Amino acid sequence: MATAYERYNLHTTPEKFFIEACDEGADAVLAIDRVSNEMTLTGKKDVPPSAVTRPICGIMGTIRLVAGMYLIVITRKRNVGSLLGHAVWKAVDFDVISYKKTVLHLSEIQSQENKTFLSMINNVLTTDGFYFCTDYDLTHTLQRLANTSPDFQEMSLLERADQRFVWNGNLLRELAAQPELHKFALPVVHGFIVMKPCRINGKIFEWILISRRSCFRAGVRYYLRGIDSEGHAANFVETEQIVLYEGAKASFIQTRGSMPFYWSQRPNLKYKPKPIISKTTNHMDGFQRHFDSQLLIYGKQTILNLVNQKGSEKPLEQAFAKMVSGMNNGMLNYIAFDFHKECSAMRWDRLQILVDDVAETQEEYGYFMVNSEGKTVAQQRGVFRSNCMDCLDRTNVIQSLLARRSLQSQLQRMGVLNVGQRIEEQAEFEKIYKNAWADNANACAVQYAGTGALKTDFTRTGKRTRWGLLMDGWNSMIRYYKNNFSDGFRQDSIDLFLGNFAVDESDGPTPLRVQKDWKFLTLPIIMLVAFSMCIVCLLMAGDTWTETLAYVTFWGAASAITATIILFNGQDFVDAPKLVHKEKLD
Repeated sequence: MATAYERYNLHTTPEKFFIEACDEGADAVLAIDRVSNEMTLTGKKDVPPSAVTRPICGIMGTIRLVAGMYLIVITRKRNVGSLLGHAVWKAVDFDVISYKKTVLHLSEIQSQENKTFLSMINNVLTTDGFYFCTDYDLTHTLQRLANTSPDFQEMSLLERADQRFVWNGNLLRELAAQPELHKFALPVVHGFIVMKPCRINGKIFEWILISRRSCFRAGVRYYLRGIDSEGHAANFVETEQIVLYEGAKASFIQTRGSMPFYWSQRPNLKYKPKPIISKTTNHMDGFQRHFDSQLLIYGKQTILNLVNQKGSEKPLEQAFAKMVSGMNNGMLNYIAFDFHKECSAMRWDRLQILVDDVAETQEEYGYFMVNSEGKTVAQQRGVFRSNCMDCLDRTNVIQSLLARRSLQSQLQRMGVLNVGQRIEEQAEFEKIYKNAWADNANACAVQYAGTGALKTDFTRTGKRTRWGLLMDGWNSMIRYYKNNFSDGFRQDSIDLFLGNFAVDESDGPTPLRVQKDWKFLTLPIIMLVAFSMCIVCLLMAGDTWTETLAYVTFWGAASAITATIILFNGQDFVDAPKLVHKEKLD
């Protein structure tokens, strides 16, 4: 199998970058001309002795900003574990290096815009959860890798990778265009990976959880909902649970993703903005594309829709059910389960109702398994596609329960669990299992919503606790602030990183120069002054109580009226994305 280089040195001269492969027996050097941007393959003899040298862990790729091209490298990595003998790494630190030696050629405005774009790139790079492997394809499941042709095995990691999950695909375009440079290209996935050696009945096995976040229609919570015209769903994540024991291996796959039709839920300063289903778009076109793709990749689909069946979420549930019915495909099965209603008053034991309802379907779908002789003894023939509004908190709880049921069967079949034994009774492993799924929830939530997940107390302990409710309240407050006042910048950062927006080579203005109108500053100032005066009047009472009441009433009314106007025009006051047109986000 083709591999990428594992160790590198970066040699820098004023004219060129030389990236030297330091693997045993390697002589290859990638030379990047800092003026012409040309990339060529050369040898170690061509590296000038005067070059400044430092070790790096890999190349994320290159990107054009206002000042010109930038090279992005991985400067620190941490070993996560070993998957079938292949070291899996988490990229921990990065460096963004300019081809240009100075930014003196930029105007003051251009220089400021370049700094903003640089901070966007760093915003994505500092979002936890980038993983890579130099000699194994992390973008594919065990089952997909087992069902490949000899030609596929000979491809480079970059060529054979599932493009849905290559987060630096846009950054690697220059390298991808030159096959002789592919050994320098590391496909990097974004999501969550945990690998744990576990023991049950004295038998040691490896338990692995991998969540791969799609880079198609990627973004943040309220700005990316539904699907695009290609059928790509927002916040689509493929989660694979793997068990390895004495040469045998098993895998169980689930997916999550936004409800796959055209709907939006723009932040507008309200705690929960009302979701809006598009009335002008043909939903079935995108819906059909989405599920045609899912059925082709994964086989049969059981949709678990966990949204509320009342209030603002009800029309979404009804629309989803209607579209599944309209598609009239026997491979699609739809189940609506009102998570909040069923589990109200902390009755979380009622989740077992759903798990029991789909037990027969789960038996039918099965899982992928290869025995210790290397023979494939089972294939997974369908997946559960779970969703709530965000595809985070409720979704993760249900996925962890279904994954445990699959694991129970796999461990019994491998001979790790004895007949009659249950995973829930294995206290040591159960703790590892619950904590890993809660960590998975947190990672996915931080990447999409900006905070840790809600309801992780149940995932970690199997019980809903009052402390957990308090923590959910705290996280909800942080989510509210971020979703309204910083998510536009986060969305722009992701769009720039993934190539949905490209910085123009010309010297023309960028969309960053869009100015807020007068309301944005004036109304909040008026409200603050009025509210402050109201407090001052209360603290410094007038000669009579009627005089004090009159002042308090006037300033209180002024602040209340201004606050109402701000809320009414809420979308003008939130931090909205600047780089991508509104139609694309809808």
